[in-house]
Amino acid sequence: MRLTPEQIQAIKQTAHAVLGEDARVTLFGSRVDDHRRGGDIDLLFETSQRVAHRAQTLNALYVALIRRLGDRKLDILLKDAATPDAPVLRVARETGVRL
Repeated sequence: MRLTPEQIQAIKQTAHAVLGEDARVTLFGSRVDDHRRGGDIDLLFETSQRVAHRAQTLNALYVALIRRLGDRKLDILLKDAATPDAPVLRVARETGVRL
């Protein structure tokens, strides 16, 4: 996994601050593979709660992560209690690493 311990901590703290203590984060995509270089940071955020204002929540996650990690290319998926399961979510969980 190509994230530093500090980056992992920042991502987890951001998840809990924005989504609550039950939030879970999975890193997926190219950053999971130690043998690759570069690439964006693909993150799946999950909560058992229902997110009332989805766009605002995604924006809050993105802004907080940019502030903590610096200007990086981020791809964020959000799965809450109201989000139906989709193939991209299953692939992220199956191929990703829980932070």
